[in-house]
Amino acid sequence: MNLAQRKESLIQLAGKLHPESPAVQDIAAKAYEHNRWFTPENIFRMLTNISEQFLQEEKLEQWISAYKIREHRHPKTVGLIMAGNIPLVGFHDLLCVMISGHKALVKLSSKDNILLPWLLERLYEADDYWRSAMVISDLLTGMDAAIATGSNNSSRYFNYYLSKYPHIIRKNRGSVAVITGHETSVSLQQLGIDIFSYFGLGCRNVSKLLVPAEYSFDRLFESLEPFRSVIDHHKYKNNFDYNLTLLLMNRQPHFHNDFVILREDARIVSQVATLHYERYADEAALREKLLQEEAAIQCIAGEGYVGFGKTQAPELWDYADHIDTLQFLNEL
Repeated sequence: MNLAQRKESLIQLAGKLHPESPAVQDIAAKAYEHNRWFTPENIFRMLTNISEQFLQEEKLEQWISAYKIREHRHPKTVGLIMAGNIPLVGFHDLLCVMISGHKALVKLSSKDNILLPWLLERLYEADDYWRSAMVISDLLTGMDAAIATGSNNSSRYFNYYLSKYPHIIRKNRGSVAVITGHETSVSLQQLGIDIFSYFGLGCRNVSKLLVPAEYSFDRLFESLEPFRSVIDHHKYKNNFDYNLTLLLMNRQPHFHNDFVILREDARIVSQVATLHYERYADEAALREKLLQEEAAIQCIAGEGYVGFGKTQAPELWDYADHIDTLQFLNEL
């Protein structure tokens, strides 16, 4: 199958991911039953993003045009070790393998082992070629390269066991929002999408705010009110209650409403239902802080950065950890 044919079957896949489809609603219900963090709403959000951001012809053309994709007479087998923090979080890696012309050997996360097999079946319907090119397996035997996503702890394991293969190994990252104090209520409400989509479990979710020295959080809390229903989710509420109780017991300074906690903390990644914040004195201090934390930041939301509300709607060329996955695969 050549590049044009691979691209065409991917475009066909986009038409099978509409949230209104009974098949999509059925698989979303099954995935939610398996993992209660994967609400149908968040599954639909991811499928819509895949369909509209990743599988549209013009976007695929724009993405691919930056590379000279080689047609491989003997394609490599790439082991993909998937994460399971948000629905279908590893799809972009899989898509890169598809476009590159290599084969994928996929090890699923136990937290997300319902959606991708279903999606691959839809791909097989578009072209039977994919049955031998995209394989799900618990054992990554016979691979020539690897892409692994996990925690900082698991990355040490991956580094040891994958050292003999060309590889990409991803660690924990988080995203920050730069607040100037001049944001409108509408833009702060958009920021709520970056904070609360997928319950904040993704590396592209904003987990920390950088705010001016005298910034008051009153208007931010007011602007986030439309997201109050997040507390109705029992897992999220359990985390909120637990984290708030610890802060109160330890008498640690914090702000909170009924569904999100703000605490001053230098770390980028925060716990569920908690946002970290750090104050900056001026623009120079802000730039220095961002430079210091560059290795831990997935993306930055704010004026002059990724627009509020867009962090969890990446383009094809917005690579995780800023590592060009398609270039890595194209050079195997």
